[in-house]
Amino acid sequence: MANDHDHPHSQADRADACTPAASARTVSEQLAVVLGSVAPLPPVRVELDAARGLVLAEDVLTVTDTPPFDNSAMDGYAVIRSDLLGASVLNPITLPVVADLAAGTADNPRLVPGQVARIMTGAPIPDGADAIVPIEDTDQGTDLVTIVAAPAVAAHVRRAGEDAHAGDRVLAAGSVLWPARVAAAASAGTSTVLVHPAPRVAVISTGSELVTPGSPTRRGQIPDSNSFLLSAAVADAGGIPVRIGAVPDDENVLRAVLAELAGTVDVIVLSGGVSVGAYDVVKAVLKPLGTVHFGPVKMQPGKPQGFGHWPATDTVPGPLIFALPGNPVSAHVSFEVFVRPALRRLLGHTTLHRRTVTATVADGWNSPPGRAQYMPVIVTYRTDIQRAPADNTRAAGTDASAGSTHAEVRPASRGGSGSHLVAGLAQANGLAHVPEDTTHIRGGDLITVMLTS
Repeated sequence: MANDHDHPHSQADRADACTPAASARTVSEQLAVVLGSVAPLPPVRVELDAARGLVLAEDVLTVTDTPPFDNSAMDGYAVIRSDLLGASVLNPITLPVVADLAAGTADNPRLVPGQVARIMTGAPIPDGADAIVPIEDTDQGTDLVTIVAAPAVAAHVRRAGEDAHAGDRVLAAGSVLWPARVAAAASAGTSTVLVHPAPRVAVISTGSELVTPGSPTRRGQIPDSNSFLLSAAVADAGGIPVRIGAVPDDENVLRAVLAELAGTVDVIVLSGGVSVGAYDVVKAVLKPLGTVHFGPVKMQPGKPQGFGHWPATDTVPGPLIFALPGNPVSAHVSFEVFVRPALRRLLGHTTLHRRTVTATVADGWNSPPGRAQYMPVIVTYRTDIQRAPADNTRAAGTDASAGSTHAEVRPASRGGSGSHLVAGLAQANGLAHVPEDTTHIRGGDLITVMLTS
């Protein structure tokens, strides 16, 4: 059921009010349970083309020296430096060109005094040569070349092993393979890397009221937005989303879908059906298994939560299961607080959580007592300019004005953190974290904000 009620004075709040306080977990306790159940996925070896964004499970060592041979850093001429001592515009020196060396050539003509070779960037430096004269310091001749500048010692020569020697560590285990690091692995001479694979994550929305976006709706029906929200969030976290879409409030149908998915994915994320309603199908299907815990978490929105795993068999490991509330803001907050860190750990990351900033509250709001609140907010940045004194007495070398940048936040929606306010959620680029013991946030207060975009 998609519309789990977890905003103040809702059905879930009234029911949970009857639950002993000790049974409600704090956010930290719930997160500890989640992360304590998660380890990086077993590493696999992949081609470099498939490695971008993944986390290395072992060091990458160079196969050969990098570069593997002395080569030219410029287009120009390979020379014997002693031939050109004293060369200048007023004293040009002309020498015969005995070879033409392009990048990739295997030719290695030995130069003797009085000879040069035309050479392109990256081409191996021929035996006997000890410097490169850039083409700009010549008349660009092909049979004879006139040189008007004396080269420095080893000018424009890239030495073998200058970047790395065979056996050197180029990338450490735990490194994220961003494009430059993929290039470094390729330069080291490796075509495959051992990485933690991206988890496959099935995303299911539950609720007989849900229809595919764009389809006609009758009274009581709404478009399924959660499966698109959560699939996009999975991809943003580095996982591979498997969007199943909406499943009706039918225990047999949901049970069959979950059983079929169990052997094909690493994680299943469900939204809806986790509260105390008459048609809370997720809870009805999963709770009897004994492997998924349902219970309130001291947070708003996102109070009803379920977490565990599908029962494992001899042939099928049990994928992790996250059962999230069905309201879009609740699903979004729950994903950011619990699911995303778990996916990051499965991927092998050591940095699991979003970046945070301390921001100044522009417009205040209220927070429910005894629950950590995650308020969708709009974060903006302001630079305060401090002008230099009129008498120009600032220290020498400093700018005429200087400033500091401050983050400011205001709720993304006039409705605050109500779990159904998806339009406001679209404007938010952060979640302001209000501690359990704070009930009033006033303009000018400082608050911690998780940056979500």
